[in-house]
Amino acid sequence: MNFSVPDFTPALPEIFLLCALSAILVVDLFIEDAKRFTTYLLTQGALAISVVVTIMTAHMSPVHTFSGMYVSDMMTSVLKVGTFLSVMILLSYSRDYLQKRGLFRGEFYTLTLFTTLGMLVMISASNFLTLYLGLELMSLSLYAMVALQRDSSISTEAAMKYFVLGALASGLLLYGMSMLYGATGSLDVSRILEVIRSGQANNNVLVFGVVFVVAGLGFKLGAVPFHMWIPDVYHGAPTAITLFIGSAPKLAAFAFVLRILAGGLQPLVHDWSQMLAILSVLSMGLGNITAIAQTNLKRMLAYSTISHMGFLLLGILSGTVNGYSSAMFYVLIYALMTLGGFGMIMLLSREGFEADNLDDYRGLNARSPWHAFVMLLLMFSMAGIPPTVGFYAKFSVLQAALNAGHLGIVIAAVMFSLIGAFYYLRIVKLMYFDAPVDHSPIVGTSDCRILLGVNGLAMLLLGILPSSLMALCAQSIQSAGF
Repeated sequence: MNFSVPDFTPALPEIFLLCALSAILVVDLFIEDAKRFTTYLLTQGALAISVVVTIMTAHMSPVHTFSGMYVSDMMTSVLKVGTFLSVMILLSYSRDYLQKRGLFRGEFYTLTLFTTLGMLVMISASNFLTLYLGLELMSLSLYAMVALQRDSSISTEAAMKYFVLGALASGLLLYGMSMLYGATGSLDVSRILEVIRSGQANNNVLVFGVVFVVAGLGFKLGAVPFHMWIPDVYHGAPTAITLFIGSAPKLAAFAFVLRILAGGLQPLVHDWSQMLAILSVLSMGLGNITAIAQTNLKRMLAYSTISHMGFLLLGILSGTVNGYSSAMFYVLIYALMTLGGFGMIMLLSREGFEADNLDDYRGLNARSPWHAFVMLLLMFSMAGIPPTVGFYAKFSVLQAALNAGHLGIVIAAVMFSLIGAFYYLRIVKLMYFDAPVDHSPIVGTSDCRILLGVNGLAMLLLGILPSSLMALCAQSIQSAGF
């Protein structure tokens, strides 16, 4: 029996992060609570070095290793760097918030790194085994993070709902994968593609497998009708953890969906695109309409997330390289918008007070014109109002869907986008035209305030100059071979 040593270079970012995670886990045992800032610095340092390692080991064309179960290409590198930067930003936003609520502990940072490691595995996986391994590593860590505030009944309830529904979705996904294995005789994504193209697969089993897989993917994205966990989890979890759930994991989920549907099931695009079309329209409709009735900002942003996932699916259901690149651009912009939106909630929150109700933003311009302007840019971008980058993100996926012949879906998307603009602009109205109900000063760490300002201005800058990021996404998708 011959054993060939695999090439570890494509997996160096994951290997380094795992080693750093293990070291931080041990070091944190010997750190006193008063010096917990050291764990934060070590975590940020590990993520920063991981960015450098990812860039240094990036491959322009696909490189497979571990018997074809792992792949590294330009798309994986871009998404991994985006994941690392998103986690670094959310850790910076949440430091002061966690300290005031007794959650500034080593468990938070180690679970964060475990979740990040799971996302990296999902992004680079090219086999159903590694895809599922990364998914469960990410999901189980997130379940634990939601329940981290043990003395909060709301957080515990949210964690239980997330866990139960997540287990159900994982079962659906796993059952679908097993049916695809039965129909094709392989767990390798590229081999499944070859078998389907050759016509050797069992079509009846294959179609049922696709249905179960799309259902599982719909839950992970939070698309209707698999969205029921999002509002309760977003509302019940501490805002720092809500921010985590709503940002970086969406990048990994995008890669997960693309690997399975575009990478392994591309010949069945007519079948799964019809299912995605239904999920997309339902998500945009229910998300935008239900968000109007919300008075809690976290629940409003939860339904906003559902609608954004509907727009994301517009790019994927087109089944074209242009559509995939527009969806990649959209998910990167979405993560940036989410970071800013929940970052503002944490900045305005203080000990014993959560700034998560719409009334808490009344008269924000009178309290702090700068932070009101940053929030305005974020809301304009989420609504898709030019010249913010959210407009170009929505326009790109709408154009891709239109070019693929989905005129009816595009018209519905535009109508729902107009409806959705109401609840975003309502926040702007509260900030600029209502009298403040809270006159307390806005206190936050200097790095958080600066980073939040940069986050808001990025919405404007990327809106004025979106071509570079769009070109990067297009090149990444093409180099990955989709």
